[in-house]
Amino acid sequence: MTQSHPRISKAVIPAAGLGTRFLPATKATPKEMLPVVDKPAIQYVVEEAASAGLDDVLMITGRNKRPLEDHFDRNYELESALQKKGDAGRLAKVQESSDLATMHYVRQGDPKGLGHAVLCAAPHVGQEPFAVLLGDDLIDPRDPLLKRMVEVQEQRGGSVIALMEVAPEQIHLYGCAAVDPTEDSDVVKVHDLVEKPAAADAPSNYAIIGRYVLDPHVFDILRETEPGRGGEIQLTDALQQLSQDEKVGGPVHGVVFKGRRYDTGDRGDYLRAIVRLACEREDLGPDFRTWLRSYVAEEM
Repeated sequence: MTQSHPRISKAVIPAAGLGTRFLPATKATPKEMLPVVDKPAIQYVVEEAASAGLDDVLMITGRNKRPLEDHFDRNYELESALQKKGDAGRLAKVQESSDLATMHYVRQGDPKGLGHAVLCAAPHVGQEPFAVLLGDDLIDPRDPLLKRMVEVQEQRGGSVIALMEVAPEQIHLYGCAAVDPTEDSDVVKVHDLVEKPAAADAPSNYAIIGRYVLDPHVFDILRETEPGRGGEIQLTDALQQLSQDEKVGGPVHGVVFKGRRYDTGDRGDYLRAIVRLACEREDLGPDFRTWLRSYVAEEM
Protein backbone atom coordinates (compact mmCIF):
# COMPACT_ATOMS: atom_id res chain seq x y z
CA MET A 1 0.00 0.00 0.00
CA THR A 2 1.41 3.40 -0.98
CA GLN A 3 1.52 6.42 1.28
CA SER A 4 1.46 10.13 0.58
CA HIS A 5 4.63 12.20 0.83
CA PRO A 6 5.17 15.99 0.66
CA ARG A 7 4.33 17.70 -2.63
CA ILE A 8 7.33 18.61 -4.75
CA SER A 9 7.49 22.19 -6.02
CA LYS A 10 11.19 22.87 -6.71
CA ALA A 11 13.30 22.00 -9.72
CA VAL A 12 17.07 22.35 -10.08
CA ILE A 13 18.66 22.75 -13.52
CA PRO A 14 22.48 22.48 -13.64
CA ALA A 15 23.69 24.82 -16.39
CA ALA A 16 27.29 25.64 -15.55
CA GLY A 17 28.99 23.50 -18.21
CA LEU A 18 31.40 25.06 -20.69
CA GLY A 19 29.88 23.46 -23.77
CA THR A 20 33.27 22.57 -25.25
CA ARG A 21 31.78 20.08 -27.72
CA PHE A 22 30.04 22.97 -29.48
CA LEU A 23 32.99 25.33 -29.85
CA PRO A 24 33.35 27.86 -31.36
CA ALA A 25 29.58 28.53 -31.11
CA THR A 26 29.77 28.40 -27.31
CA LYS A 27 32.79 30.64 -26.94
CA ALA A 28 30.55 33.57 -25.97
CA THR A 29 27.09 31.93 -25.98
CA PRO A 30 25.98 29.39 -23.35
CA LYS A 31 25.32 26.00 -24.91
CA GLU A 32 21.92 26.02 -23.19
CA MET A 33 20.97 29.01 -25.36
CA LEU A 34 21.64 27.24 -28.66
CA PRO A 35 18.32 27.16 -30.54
CA VAL A 36 16.40 23.95 -31.07
CA VAL A 37 14.23 25.08 -34.00
CA ASP A 38 13.18 28.50 -32.63
CA LYS A 39 13.56 28.16 -28.85
CA PRO A 40 16.75 27.79 -26.82
CA ALA A 41 17.25 24.28 -25.46
CA ILE A 42 16.98 25.48 -21.87
CA GLN A 43 13.43 26.77 -22.40
CA TYR A 44 12.19 23.28 -23.28
CA VAL A 45 13.58 22.08 -19.94
CA VAL A 46 11.95 24.85 -17.89
CA GLU A 47 8.67 24.24 -19.72
CA GLU A 48 8.86 20.57 -18.74
CA ALA A 49 9.37 21.45 -15.08
CA ALA A 50 6.46 23.89 -15.14
CA SER A 51 4.19 21.35 -16.85
CA ALA A 52 4.91 18.90 -14.02
CA GLY A 53 3.78 21.50 -11.46
CA LEU A 54 7.28 22.59 -10.40
CA ASP A 55 6.95 26.35 -10.45
CA ASP A 56 10.07 27.18 -8.41
CA VAL A 57 13.17 26.70 -10.59
CA LEU A 58 16.78 27.13 -9.47
CA MET A 59 19.36 27.28 -12.24
CA ILE A 60 22.97 26.45 -11.36
CA THR A 61 25.07 28.70 -13.57
CA GLY A 62 28.67 29.78 -14.02
CA ARG A 63 30.72 32.42 -15.76
CA ASN A 64 29.39 33.78 -19.07
CA LYS A 65 25.87 32.47 -18.34
CA ARG A 66 24.14 35.83 -17.98
CA PRO A 67 22.11 35.29 -21.20
CA LEU A 68 20.21 32.53 -19.38
CA GLU A 69 18.97 35.02 -16.82
CA ASP A 70 18.16 37.58 -19.49
CA HIS A 71 16.13 35.05 -21.48
CA PHE A 72 13.78 34.31 -18.58
CA ASP A 73 13.52 37.98 -17.58
CA ARG A 74 11.18 40.59 -19.05
CA ASN A 75 12.42 42.61 -22.04
CA TYR A 76 10.26 45.71 -21.85
CA GLU A 77 11.84 47.48 -24.84
CA LEU A 78 11.25 44.50 -27.15
CA GLU A 79 7.75 43.93 -25.80
CA SER A 80 6.90 47.61 -26.31
CA ALA A 81 8.20 47.53 -29.90
CA LEU A 82 6.16 44.44 -30.73
CA GLN A 83 3.09 45.93 -29.07
CA LYS A 84 3.37 49.09 -31.16
CA LYS A 85 3.64 46.97 -34.32
CA GLY A 86 0.55 45.02 -33.31
CA ASP A 87 2.55 41.78 -33.49
CA ALA A 88 0.59 39.86 -30.87
CA GLY A 89 1.96 36.47 -31.92
CA ARG A 90 5.63 37.31 -31.39
CA LEU A 91 4.79 39.32 -28.27
CA ALA A 92 3.20 36.24 -26.72
CA LYS A 93 6.27 34.15 -27.55
CA VAL A 94 8.59 36.71 -25.95
CA GLN A 95 6.50 36.91 -22.79
CA GLU A 96 6.06 33.16 -22.53
CA SER A 97 9.57 32.46 -21.22
CA SER A 98 9.29 35.02 -18.41
CA ASP A 99 5.93 33.67 -17.25
CA LEU A 100 6.86 29.98 -16.99
CA ALA A 101 8.06 29.82 -13.39
CA THR A 102 9.67 31.72 -10.56
CA MET A 103 13.34 31.65 -11.52
CA HIS A 104 16.35 31.71 -9.18
CA TYR A 105 20.06 31.54 -9.97
CA VAL A 106 23.22 30.55 -8.13
CA ARG A 107 26.76 30.17 -9.47
CA GLN A 108 28.58 26.89 -9.09
CA GLY A 109 32.01 28.50 -9.05
CA ASP A 110 34.38 25.56 -9.40
CA PRO A 111 33.40 22.96 -12.05
CA LYS A 112 33.50 19.92 -9.76
CA GLY A 113 30.87 17.79 -11.47
CA LEU A 114 27.14 17.16 -11.41
CA GLY A 115 27.11 16.10 -7.77
CA HIS A 116 28.74 19.36 -6.75
CA ALA A 117 26.30 21.35 -8.91
CA VAL A 118 23.37 19.67 -7.17
CA LEU A 119 24.95 20.39 -3.79
CA CYS A 120 24.97 24.10 -4.67
CA ALA A 121 21.15 23.91 -4.52
CA ALA A 122 21.05 22.83 -0.87
CA PRO A 123 20.42 26.29 0.69
CA HIS A 124 17.53 26.93 -1.71
CA VAL A 125 15.95 23.48 -1.54
CA GLY A 126 16.23 22.98 2.22
CA GLN A 127 14.62 19.78 3.51
CA GLU A 128 12.17 19.26 0.66
CA PRO A 129 12.32 16.62 -2.07
CA PHE A 130 13.18 18.22 -5.40
CA ALA A 131 13.68 17.47 -9.08
CA VAL A 132 16.88 17.75 -11.12
CA LEU A 133 16.63 18.22 -14.90
CA LEU A 134 19.70 18.04 -17.15
CA GLY A 135 19.55 20.30 -20.17
CA ASP A 136 21.05 17.85 -22.69
CA ASP A 137 17.98 15.60 -22.48
CA LEU A 138 14.80 17.07 -23.95
CA ILE A 139 11.69 15.02 -23.21
CA ASP A 140 8.74 15.34 -25.56
CA PRO A 141 5.85 17.08 -23.74
CA ARG A 142 3.50 14.36 -25.02
CA ASP A 143 5.39 11.90 -22.80
CA PRO A 144 5.14 13.35 -19.26
CA LEU A 145 8.11 11.55 -17.70
CA LEU A 146 8.79 14.07 -14.93
CA LYS A 147 5.15 14.17 -13.86
CA ARG A 148 5.18 10.39 -13.50
CA MET A 149 8.43 10.52 -11.50
CA VAL A 150 6.96 13.09 -9.12
CA GLU A 151 3.90 10.89 -8.69
CA VAL A 152 6.06 7.85 -7.85
CA GLN A 153 8.14 9.83 -5.34
CA GLU A 154 5.06 11.23 -3.63
CA GLN A 155 3.66 7.70 -3.31
CA ARG A 156 6.81 5.78 -2.36
CA GLY A 157 9.16 8.40 -0.89
CA GLY A 158 12.93 8.31 -1.29
CA SER A 159 14.43 9.18 -4.65
CA VAL A 160 13.38 8.38 -8.21
CA ILE A 161 15.59 8.26 -11.30
CA ALA A 162 14.68 8.06 -14.98
CA LEU A 163 15.85 4.94 -16.78
CA MET A 164 15.87 3.97 -20.43
CA GLU A 165 16.89 0.69 -22.02
CA VAL A 166 19.86 1.10 -24.37
CA ALA A 167 21.91 -1.29 -26.50
CA PRO A 168 24.64 -3.05 -24.46
CA GLU A 169 27.36 -1.42 -26.55
CA GLN A 170 26.07 2.01 -25.50
CA ILE A 171 25.85 1.46 -21.74
CA HIS A 172 29.40 2.75 -21.17
CA LEU A 173 28.09 6.22 -22.04
CA TYR A 174 25.67 6.30 -19.10
CA GLY A 175 25.22 5.59 -15.44
CA CYS A 176 23.72 2.11 -15.14
CA ALA A 177 21.21 0.65 -12.66
CA ALA A 178 20.79 -2.83 -11.19
CA VAL A 179 17.06 -3.24 -10.59
CA ASP A 180 14.24 -5.47 -9.36
CA PRO A 181 10.66 -5.29 -10.66
CA THR A 182 7.74 -3.85 -8.68
CA GLU A 183 4.00 -4.24 -8.99
CA ASP A 184 3.97 -1.27 -11.43
CA SER A 185 5.18 -2.23 -14.90
CA ASP A 186 7.02 1.07 -15.43
CA VAL A 187 8.61 1.24 -11.95
CA VAL A 188 11.64 -0.72 -10.72
CA LYS A 189 13.47 -0.89 -7.40
CA VAL A 190 17.11 0.19 -7.74
CA HIS A 191 19.63 -1.68 -5.56
CA ASP A 192 22.91 -0.63 -7.19
CA LEU A 193 24.29 2.01 -9.57
CA VAL A 194 27.50 2.14 -11.58
CA GLU A 195 28.83 5.20 -13.41
CA LYS A 196 29.66 4.47 -17.09
CA PRO A 197 30.60 0.79 -16.78
CA ALA A 198 32.20 -1.31 -19.51
CA ALA A 199 29.60 -3.46 -21.26
CA ALA A 200 31.00 -6.61 -19.63
CA ASP A 201 30.67 -5.08 -16.15
CA ALA A 202 27.22 -3.49 -16.54
CA PRO A 203 24.55 -4.97 -14.22
CA SER A 204 21.82 -4.26 -16.82
CA ASN A 205 21.10 -2.22 -19.94
CA TYR A 206 19.05 0.30 -17.94
CA ALA A 207 20.74 3.66 -18.47
CA ILE A 208 20.17 6.70 -16.29
CA ILE A 209 18.90 9.66 -18.31
CA GLY A 210 18.84 13.24 -17.16
CA ARG A 211 15.84 13.37 -14.83
CA TYR A 212 15.90 12.83 -11.08
CA VAL A 213 13.55 13.40 -8.16
CA LEU A 214 15.68 13.40 -5.03
CA ASP A 215 15.25 13.12 -1.30
CA PRO A 216 17.09 16.00 0.46
CA HIS A 217 19.28 13.48 2.35
CA VAL A 218 21.30 13.33 -0.87
CA PHE A 219 22.93 16.60 0.19
CA ASP A 220 24.43 15.01 3.30
CA ILE A 221 25.94 12.25 1.20
CA LEU A 222 27.24 14.62 -1.46
CA ARG A 223 29.06 16.64 1.20
CA GLU A 224 31.02 13.50 2.07
CA THR A 225 31.40 12.09 -1.45
CA GLU A 226 34.96 11.98 -2.75
CA PRO A 227 35.67 12.85 -6.40
CA GLY A 228 35.06 9.81 -8.59
CA ARG A 229 35.23 9.19 -12.31
CA GLY A 230 36.87 12.11 -14.12
CA GLY A 231 37.96 13.66 -10.83
CA GLU A 232 34.43 15.00 -10.30
CA ILE A 233 31.84 14.56 -7.56
CA GLN A 234 29.37 12.18 -9.17
CA LEU A 235 25.67 12.27 -8.38
CA THR A 236 25.53 8.59 -9.32
CA ASP A 237 27.93 7.75 -6.46
CA ALA A 238 25.64 9.46 -3.94
CA LEU A 239 22.57 7.71 -5.33
CA GLN A 240 24.41 4.40 -5.15
CA GLN A 241 24.81 4.91 -1.42
CA LEU A 242 21.14 5.80 -1.03
CA SER A 243 20.10 2.70 -2.98
CA GLN A 244 21.99 0.43 -0.56
CA ASP A 245 20.83 1.98 2.72
CA GLU A 246 17.12 2.78 2.86
CA LYS A 247 17.44 4.02 6.44
CA VAL A 248 19.08 7.18 5.07
CA GLY A 249 16.82 8.94 2.60
CA GLY A 250 14.50 6.08 1.79
CA PRO A 251 14.58 3.74 -1.22
CA VAL A 252 15.61 4.53 -4.79
CA HIS A 253 13.17 3.67 -7.56
CA GLY A 254 13.42 4.05 -11.29
CA VAL A 255 10.76 4.99 -13.82
CA VAL A 256 11.43 3.16 -17.09
CA PHE A 257 10.87 5.64 -19.91
CA LYS A 258 9.84 4.43 -23.37
CA GLY A 259 8.79 7.75 -24.86
CA ARG A 260 10.37 10.36 -27.10
CA ARG A 261 13.69 11.79 -25.95
CA TYR A 262 15.84 14.25 -27.87
CA ASP A 263 19.55 14.20 -27.01
CA THR A 264 21.26 17.54 -27.61
CA GLY A 265 24.48 16.53 -25.89
CA ASP A 266 26.63 16.32 -29.01
CA ARG A 267 26.57 17.90 -32.42
CA GLY A 268 25.11 14.98 -34.34
CA ASP A 269 22.32 14.31 -31.86
CA TYR A 270 21.65 18.04 -31.62
CA LEU A 271 21.06 18.22 -35.38
CA ARG A 272 18.88 15.11 -35.33
CA ALA A 273 16.81 16.61 -32.50
CA ILE A 274 16.21 19.77 -34.53
CA VAL A 275 15.12 17.76 -37.58
CA ARG A 276 12.78 15.53 -35.56
CA LEU A 277 11.15 18.44 -33.73
CA ALA A 278 10.83 20.53 -36.90
CA CYS A 279 9.18 17.62 -38.71
CA GLU A 280 6.59 17.31 -35.94
CA ARG A 281 5.67 21.00 -35.82
CA GLU A 282 2.29 21.81 -37.35
CA ASP A 283 3.52 25.15 -38.66
CA LEU A 284 6.81 23.87 -40.08
CA GLY A 285 6.43 20.14 -40.51
CA PRO A 286 4.53 19.74 -43.82
CA ASP A 287 6.81 21.98 -45.89
CA PHE A 288 9.96 20.86 -44.10
CA ARG A 289 9.20 17.15 -44.55
CA THR A 290 8.55 17.70 -48.25
CA TRP A 291 11.89 19.48 -48.65
CA LEU A 292 13.67 16.84 -46.55
CA ARG A 293 12.35 13.97 -48.69
CA SER A 294 13.45 15.80 -51.83
CA TYR A 295 16.89 16.54 -50.38
CA VAL A 296 17.45 12.93 -49.26
CA ALA A 297 16.30 11.60 -52.63
CA GLU A 298 18.74 13.90 -54.45
CA GLU A 299 21.63 12.93 -52.18
CA MET A 300 20.93 9.21 -52.53
